[in-house]
Amino acid sequence: MSFELNRKLAARREPLPTSATVDPVTATIIRGGMETICFEAATHLGRAASSAIINQSNERNGSIVDAHGRLAGAAIGTPHLTFVSQFTVRYGLERIHDYDWGPGDVFLANDPDHGGGHLPDYNVYAPVYDDAGELILVQCLQAHQGDTGGKDPGGFTLEATDIFTEGMAFPCLKLVHRGQRRRDVFDMVVRNNRFPSIAGDLAAMIGGVQHSVGMLQDLVRKWGADTVRAAINYNVEQTERRVREEVGKWPDGTYEADVFIDHDTVGKARDIRVHVACTIEGDQLTVDLTGTDDRPDLVGVWNTFGNSRSYIMTQVVAAMDPGIVKNEGFFNAVNMIIPEGTIANPPPNKPAALGSFHPACEITEAVCVALSAIVPERSAPQVYKMGMPNAVIGVDELGRMWMDQGVDSRTCDTSAVEGIDGWGSCPVSLGNLLLSQVEDAESRFPIINVSREMTVDSEGAGRWRGQPGSLNVKQVLEPATAMAWMVTSKHPLRGMCGGNDASPYSNRFKVGTPEEHRIELSANEVLPQGSVIAYQYGGGAGFESPLQRDPLAVKEDVLDEIVSVKRAREKYGVVFTGTVEEFDLEVDVEATGALRRDMGAGKAAGAN
Repeated sequence: MSFELNRKLAARREPLPTSATVDPVTATIIRGGMETICFEAATHLGRAASSAIINQSNERNGSIVDAHGRLAGAAIGTPHLTFVSQFTVRYGLERIHDYDWGPGDVFLANDPDHGGGHLPDYNVYAPVYDDAGELILVQCLQAHQGDTGGKDPGGFTLEATDIFTEGMAFPCLKLVHRGQRRRDVFDMVVRNNRFPSIAGDLAAMIGGVQHSVGMLQDLVRKWGADTVRAAINYNVEQTERRVREEVGKWPDGTYEADVFIDHDTVGKARDIRVHVACTIEGDQLTVDLTGTDDRPDLVGVWNTFGNSRSYIMTQVVAAMDPGIVKNEGFFNAVNMIIPEGTIANPPPNKPAALGSFHPACEITEAVCVALSAIVPERSAPQVYKMGMPNAVIGVDELGRMWMDQGVDSRTCDTSAVEGIDGWGSCPVSLGNLLLSQVEDAESRFPIINVSREMTVDSEGAGRWRGQPGSLNVKQVLEPATAMAWMVTSKHPLRGMCGGNDASPYSNRFKVGTPEEHRIELSANEVLPQGSVIAYQYGGGAGFESPLQRDPLAVKEDVLDEIVSVKRAREKYGVVFTGTVEEFDLEVDVEATGALRRDMGAGKAAGAN
């Protein structure tokens, strides 16, 4: 049933019926209004929500879907959420009479087998009708919730073998009927969630979509329903034309890439493969995941079909002119083949919570590696390829769960791109998602961030180098449970166009005690009061050969304590005179040239 439903949800949707025509200026003005309304919805949620995940980290996204289920507009948000919200809405539209849609209604959906991403990503959406009572649009707000009511707090169960272990799944649940909140339904959702902030978060999501529905109704009244439909059709068609123009400039051929996940969440299966073949035929791009792992006994590495489409599209979008409007036109122009039964399109009821980390990130990364052969200048991997961060979970004196998700103030995964070293603490894939502040986390949770320091020699070497990783040391002040899934140790983030891969991740619990140990695969452990965790985040990957890096830039890296003198020689082929300590470090130009020639000849011989 799930495969059949996925095929139905992914089918191309027809343009909206309209007798109106619009000029490009009018279509753009209406699109701009819709995008502004999406931004208003997301901003409303960010300011009104209770949890740090939303009000500090901004893990939310606003989008508008039209009456045929097409993505019509979106705000700047978490990129992969931009391209998945329409799937749950499409399921609701398929059952519009069964669920009694009407003006003033608000729905909730998160079911991975009915169009959703993973259970923590709640999509709250509301239909927009014109004054004649005809459905025109659907306003969506999607946000990550801190819990889903499953076996383990946070919705992440390492050993889960089905979706029911992870929590409550809602295919299409009506929260508000004709403007009146359904208190019984609202309370049921809240009761099945450990987070004390869920009532406030859910109310904020409802308020955000209701506020935006009012603005969309004003927009429809101002321009007329037929003109709005025509504008949406124009913008979707224009995006498809622009995408095909871009692809038409690329050389025909098939470009392939393999990316691997170290192991599944219980460590039973190793080297889990994501294979991508990107084929260009004229103006048609086909992204084919045939060859991706389909072992049925894998645990925890199942991405949803909707999420896989979204992560593919996130990277395809990044490979093209950023001025192309993000809407359904991209999906109309790009053919995706995602074989049923693979980890990118799993059988029904497979767990999906951790799939939004892996293989989702590997899917995006593989598309980037493949397309780097065509558009190296736009090969920025849209990934956050961390293993599951150290989630520290406890219960306060009132029995309320708290969870520090471990995503505050770190640097990792920020790869180089052509002409620019990796910089900052966020990879581009995070978009408008922010890292919550250490001070905020410490005020909310009984933890202390002892240190957060960038690590020398953890950058991915390249002509343009990746950002170094960081060692994050944290102490729990009360007994707590800590969970971790250690990947990207054996298979870290891939370098681009000859650049070195990123540095690997590592993790230690109970640091400084006789029980100190390294987390090799995964962990779900009770930590006593005062326990210390040391999590080494990997750095970003490099771009092009390290032997092409400007020796003076390598010198600056040494002075900035990003690269050691030894690594400068071994990775970049740069030889110095003098020392850092004596402040007389200089590049030995002649020795550097000779060493680089030898290293280059050695690499060429190895390749042969």
